[in-house]
Amino acid sequence: MIDSSAFAIGVGSIGPGIAIGLIGAAAVIAIARNPEIADKIQITMIIAIAFAEAVAIYALVVALILKFV
Repeated sequence: MIDSSAFAIGVGSIGPGIAIGLIGAAAVIAIARNPEIADKIQITMIIAIAFAEAVAIYALVVALILKFV
């Protein structure tokens, strides 16, 4: 039997994992097409990854609430 907190963090981390992969791939493609603006692309990529990672942190919070409450 799977624990509800393990299920919450497992399902909640799938989306951000896929999103971070897609963001990284798009950034590499954009830098390959126009290397001159690599700094701007990298900053935007890091911000987008932080927003995607926030969803995983919300899933972690929900998992901890399920675990300890």
